[in-house]
Amino acid sequence: MTSVPTPIPSRTQYVLEGIKHRILTGQLTPGQALVETELAAQFGVSKTPVREALKTLAGTGLVVMSQYKGVTVRLVDADMAREVYDVRLLLEPEALRRAVQRGASLDVAREALTRADAATDTAERSLANREFHRALYLPCGNPLLGRMLDEVRDQAALVSAVAWAASPSWEREAGEHREILRLALDGDADGAARALHAHIASFVQRAFPQAGLEQEGQE
Repeated sequence: MTSVPTPIPSRTQYVLEGIKHRILTGQLTPGQALVETELAAQFGVSKTPVREALKTLAGTGLVVMSQYKGVTVRLVDADMAREVYDVRLLLEPEALRRAVQRGASLDVAREALTRADAATDTAERSLANREFHRALYLPCGNPLLGRMLDEVRDQAALVSAVAWAASPSWEREAGEHREILRLALDGDADGAARALHAHIASFVQRAFPQAGLEQEGQE
C-alpha cells in the first residue's frame, strides 16, 4: 500500500506567516516598504508566493497596496485604533462572558499567561499575549463570534506593536490579565467581562487618546 505523503505548507503560506510575524513583532514597521524582490531573496522563494502573500495581507488589513507607492506596512493612527478597538469592545467582553457562563476550560489562557510572564523578548511576549486574549473568547460557544474576533486580531496586534514601541506597558497589562483570568476562573462572568472591557479601553486610550472610544459599561 502506497503511503500518502504528509502535506507541507505552501511557499505562499510560509512567506505569509513570515511577513506577518515580522510585522506583528515590530521588525517591519508601519509605513515601511515591502519590496517583492527583497522579500523573495530573504525567504528563498520566487516573487510569485511573495506577491500572493502580500495580497492576502492586504485583505486582512496589515499592508496597503498602492499603484504609486507599492506595498507598505499599514500605518497606525487614531482612526484605525478606534475602528479596531471599537469592534473588540463590542464583541470580546461578551464572548468572554459566554465562555465563563458555559463553564469552558481556560487552561489555554492560563498557559499563555505563564508564557507571557516568562517571555525573554518583546516578540515572544506579544505572541503569548495574543494567545491569551484568543483563549478567552474562542470557547464562547459561537464559532461565528470567534471568527469575527479573529478577523480583527492581526490589526489589533499591529496597533499594540506600535503602542508598545512608543511606551512599553507590559507590567500593567500583565496585572490586568491576571485579574481578568482570576475573575473568569472564579466563575464571575460579568466581572470578568467588565475587567476585560476596561483593559481593552484603557490600553488604546493611553496609546491613542484622540481615538475617543465610548466608555459605556465601565461605570
